[in-house]
Amino acid sequence: MEGFGWIMTIILGAIAGWIAEKVMKFETGLLMNIVLGIVGAILGNFLLGLLGLSFGGIVGQLIVAVVGACILIYVYRLIKSNQA
Repeated sequence: MEGFGWIMTIILGAIAGWIAEKVMKFETGLLMNIVLGIVGAILGNFLLGLLGLSFGGIVGQLIVAVVGACILIYVYRLIKSNQA
């Protein structure tokens, strides 16, 4: 989430993590939502950068963070199911 301050990053991370939690039906707490949202934004921006794309603004970054967080949840489930 380039260009945002720490407080805005935490708020957007929490919102993105919460949305991803609901979309993926994955129960987490507030702290994990923030982490999922922020790391999801980093992952999403990295993947978009590989494609030569970028989304600006708060709404664009929120969408990128939600998609990235959903990818993280999906990968976590894949890893967890292979261990069982």
